[in-house]
Amino acid sequence: MIAGLDIQEVVELALLLIAVGALSGFLAGVFGIGGGAILVPVFYECFRIAGVPLEVRMPLCVGTSLAVIIPTSIRSFQAHYKRGAVDMAILRVWWLPIVIGVIAGSVVARYAPERLFKVVFICVAWSAAVRLIFARESWKLGDDLPKGALMRVYGFVVGILSTLMGIGGGLFSNLLMTFYSRPIHQAVATSSALAVLISIPGAIGYVYAGWPAAASYPGVIALQVPFALGYVSLIGAVLVMPMSLVTAPLGVRAAHAMSKRTLEAAFGCYLFIVGSRFVLSLVGGH
Repeated sequence: MIAGLDIQEVVELALLLIAVGALSGFLAGVFGIGGGAILVPVFYECFRIAGVPLEVRMPLCVGTSLAVIIPTSIRSFQAHYKRGAVDMAILRVWWLPIVIGVIAGSVVARYAPERLFKVVFICVAWSAAVRLIFARESWKLGDDLPKGALMRVYGFVVGILSTLMGIGGGLFSNLLMTFYSRPIHQAVATSSALAVLISIPGAIGYVYAGWPAAASYPGVIALQVPFALGYVSLIGAVLVMPMSLVTAPLGVRAAHAMSKRTLEAAFGCYLFIVGSRFVLSLVGGH
């Protein structure tokens, strides 16, 4: 047995993570989201089955998700950049506020209670779900993105919330850019670049944040085997990464070749269901 599981259960968990890697990579390309909104809930169930303590389960999911997003987001960004769809002007304004936000989120992660991660995930997932499912052309904040301080505040908020939620920032930047009348394909492409900015320092931050927990729960972090760096499960990352790298370019191709309305609605429904799962987790304590 491994981590209290028989061989069949271990194989089933491994196959699930590989399949989720393929799905998260594809969605990273389609939506520019990094795939964290898919990965975090699945990691949560896998770590629950493996017996990872509740106190560290959610931050472990978030940190591992950020680590997986690193190669996926780089691959997605490269594919979008080759098509000339990335708005580099936004990146030049946002890169520093986003990195500062990621650092702040990592510090919060070191000391925050486990419930905070779920609350952030629920609020953002449900907000994004409403926007994706019921989107209307009239839902706009302006005809173009703001200049100056407000734009930098947006970047900081994207960084800190993405770090606490374990996503690449695509949900937030997609919402912001489309609310300010930017084309959805441009929003997706630019979000893939932001995911690179968020995932690398974010994963490093969760390694830092998880050292105290690793000392408190030796042997149970990272599926109860000694292969983890802080709040980053190397086992989970290694199983998910390869397929996500294969499928990310396929998602980019799909994003530029088809209408996004049906996919947006479907992803919105998924986010609503996932948010509901974490609501039940908060109520039931599991």
